[in-house]
Amino acid sequence: MGEKRFVYMDHAATTFTKPEVFEAMLPFLKEHFGNPSSLYSIGREGKEAVEAAREQLAKALGANPEEVYFTSGGTESDNWAIKGTAFARRKKGKHIITTPIEHHAVLYPCKHMETQGFDVTYLPVDRYGLVDPAEVEAALRKDTILISVMYANNEIGTKEPIPEIGKIAREHEIPLHTDAVQVIGKIPLEMKKKGRDVDMLSLSSHKFYGPKGIGALYIREGTEIDNYMHGGDQERKKRAGTENVAGIVGLGKAIELAVENLENHNEQMKEMRDRLLAGILEIPSCRLNGHPEKRLADNLNFSFEYIEGESLLLMLDQMGICCSTGSACSSGSLEPSHVLRAIGLPPEIAQGSLRLTLGDENSEEDIDYVLEVLPEIVKKLRAMSPFYKPENVCEE
Repeated sequence: MGEKRFVYMDHAATTFTKPEVFEAMLPFLKEHFGNPSSLYSIGREGKEAVEAAREQLAKALGANPEEVYFTSGGTESDNWAIKGTAFARRKKGKHIITTPIEHHAVLYPCKHMETQGFDVTYLPVDRYGLVDPAEVEAALRKDTILISVMYANNEIGTKEPIPEIGKIAREHEIPLHTDAVQVIGKIPLEMKKKGRDVDMLSLSSHKFYGPKGIGALYIREGTEIDNYMHGGDQERKKRAGTENVAGIVGLGKAIELAVENLENHNEQMKEMRDRLLAGILEIPSCRLNGHPEKRLADNLNFSFEYIEGESLLLMLDQMGICCSTGSACSSGSLEPSHVLRAIGLPPEIAQGSLRLTLGDENSEEDIDYVLEVLPEIVKKLRAMSPFYKPENVCEE
């Protein structure tokens, strides 16, 4: 085995803050520290910076600046979209539609709404994690007030048919929310188009090389939604609290960079991903999780039979390779991934999962190193298992 190196392949969990983003933020942590609600000059500087970032975000999303609201991140955005819409529309009904593969920032608020008298339908997905738009339409009721389906899954990378689901939602005049935390800089978005796909969209800066603790919720003009934070008049009186100016500036710069040369960036990611995929599928008794084609260009998720994901993760870490066994927010749990269970994997196979997500600083040398190290680690772990049968083969 070659010389140990450091390889970060967990970009779906978080990304580093790009130098250009850090430089844009720095003045608002030092000399331009004023409260944007203040009337004096350093306060006005902060206010101008917030609105400039709002313009950057709106441009990247193909939205109007008035439809962009800054939050503390994807979790807050998801909570606001679900709770705010449900409470604003409860006189029209109490039925919500979602899926069992959503991030917990969607699933847990939906579970909470059930304790508040709302009824939630969790649509099944197929073995690739795809939602069937026909099943969305079949689940609609007279009292349905919200549909929430993620744009692409954070664990298995499957891209959902959001345009088709959006068309159904639009025809039935039901708002559609999508958790798009994983797709910024990977899928082009255009909120202004006539055949709108979504009414609300959540995003989080630290997933596309911006700072942590800042995100946004796109709310299409005319969407019924209650305020989530009460207090001051910030964010057009919809989300109270003194603005995180430096974070907002960082978010604006990060999303501006993320949507530059999007197609070329995706192609580079896909080339590395496909080479990594081909190499890993040569390991016996492994399977690719998620759709083989309708998936994010940077995402791979595998299950290795007869081994445990945590052991695999620790041994990879010893070799300098950072990756995941599922979503970052679930890493403290020993339970099998809810996403892998939803696509039909039995617990013993779901437990042996590995997620590799590529990013801007990964190289062909990183791919070579992982393909050198991973098969040997899998082989060592399986040598300890009394259940492994060497004649098993890979499958997609």
